[in-house]
Amino acid sequence: MSREPIAPDDPRMRDYASPHITALLNELHRRGLRYGLLWGSAAAGETVLDGRLLVDFGNAPVSTLLNLLHLLRDLDRDTVWNR
Repeated sequence: MSREPIAPDDPRMRDYASPHITALLNELHRRGLRYGLLWGSAAAGETVLDGRLLVDFGNAPVSTLLNLLHLLRDLDRDTVWNR
């Protein structure tokens, strides 16, 4: 991973709303399919923890979703260089 993971208590996580999370989940589905990451039922949750919306795949914080997407983006970037 080329960057530091985002912490769950990062203040920027308060800025994410349901439409943002839905768009990120769509990207996760698209990028993760190739690697067998299937969360068809994942959605922006209705649960809020300390002002932060949770993602409904085990009530994970948005930072988990973002960190996973960063890893997948890094994999895609490395794949291009290995061709």
